[in-house]
Amino acid sequence: MGSTAVTHLVLLLSPALVLTLTSWDSASPLQSTFCTWECMKFTLLWPGSFCTTLKKIECLIPEYVKTWTIHGLWPMSTGRCCGCWPIFPSDLEELQPELSRLWPTLLKSKSNFTFWKDEWIKHGSCAGCVEGMNSPTRYFQTSLKLRAHFDIDRALQDAGIEPSCNKSYMYKQIHAALAPVLGELHVSQCVQDEQQRQVWIQVKIPMFKNFTLGCHRHHAGLPASPHPSPGHPCPHNASVYFYPISYDHPDQPCP
Repeated sequence: MGSTAVTHLVLLLSPALVLTLTSWDSASPLQSTFCTWECMKFTLLWPGSFCTTLKKIECLIPEYVKTWTIHGLWPMSTGRCCGCWPIFPSDLEELQPELSRLWPTLLKSKSNFTFWKDEWIKHGSCAGCVEGMNSPTRYFQTSLKLRAHFDIDRALQDAGIEPSCNKSYMYKQIHAALAPVLGELHVSQCVQDEQQRQVWIQVKIPMFKNFTLGCHRHHAGLPASPHPSPGHPCPHNASVYFYPISYDHPDQPCP
């Protein structure tokens, strides 16, 4: 798939999964108050690296977590959101098995539902003005569909990029492997380990609120995410390590 086609991609879902992506009427008072944002970021996290960033918090990677997980779906520059929109365990009951596998907390001290509740309050309630995300259930359903659509695991596998403690990859190699799937404007983020190595931790994918990839007109001026980021943009001229997942020692996968 060419970069032009990817940039203008609208999610290709089966008929049974097609989302209604039309936002609320622009004349609506709710639209003008709560839906002034234009861009959002869908962020994927690599568990094998995330736990290395936690110094005083115990990390736990369940053995059923084997792939890139969801970090969040975050509307950008939201302004004021609806803080009185509750979420209940029953809202996610049918989604729980898939959410546990693809959107786990990874923090031993926090339950999955507590993590999902935090994400809804901070970010999902801001996205609720868009039809297709206009309830807790739909917001998380949409996030799972995005995760299935952006098959980062397959893209890396096809490019021969696999987790390793010893082998590194050039940033350009990683970016080229992911651009056909995630778009040219996706950003890979790294952390620096104790050996001063650049370690790949997550990927941010910018989109418009209608789920079209890019949001290039706003990209340069986007404010920092309201969700704290554990990393920095991977240096373009650096070699990047892609650590494997360690279930026994998640904080030290490559001692």
